[in-house]
Amino acid sequence: MAKKIVTYAFIDSQNLNLGIRELGWKLDYAKFRVYLWEKYGVEKAFLFIGYVVQNVDLYTHLQDAGYICIFKPTLVYKDGTTKDSCDAELVLHTMIQFDNFDGAMIISGDGDFQCLAKYLYEQGKLSKIVVPNQKKYSALLKFDIFKPHLRFVSDLRTKLKYTPKKKNPRKDKTLKGKTSTGDNHIIAKSNKSVNKTNKKTRTGGRSKP
Repeated sequence: MAKKIVTYAFIDSQNLNLGIRELGWKLDYAKFRVYLWEKYGVEKAFLFIGYVVQNVDLYTHLQDAGYICIFKPTLVYKDGTTKDSCDAELVLHTMIQFDNFDGAMIISGDGDFQCLAKYLYEQGKLSKIVVPNQKKYSALLKFDIFKPHLRFVSDLRTKLKYTPKKKNPRKDKTLKGKTSTGDNHIIAKSNKSVNKTNKKTRTGGRSKP
């Protein structure tokens, strides 16, 4: 029996998020996690992200979707800008997990990971370099040794684009019944009353008071 290939993904969330948004669309992270599993058999997907208290719901959603979130404290400057680069954490955790995987996917277009990609390549453990934006990524990742490993999220818009779900109007309990116009029991009752009145009018009869 052939040995099972264990693949882990290491995701630079900031580079992924910004890279896709620059293309004019938003990534569905739940779909992306499923894609990583179905296409490449990624057993564990480590997502490196700056921690902001207000984003707790987002982190919960990502964890529920199957990501292992590695958080880094976020620095907020006086001008309102933030710094949440997780490059060092991504490299560190790749090395911590090194003996646990046969292949590693680096999901980023940042040239700071060139040294990591090169080391993984030399050790026979570079699976793929998944670049968010094919039109904008570091020249350091365009070396010949990396070309067979390059893949682009920007090619997957139709599969991975986030589309907000339309809210069912009955969810807020302002409407009842099975129709979008209100309670169908009341509608049916009203129609029956109207039809009965119209019938008596046509026959010259009178409805009871």
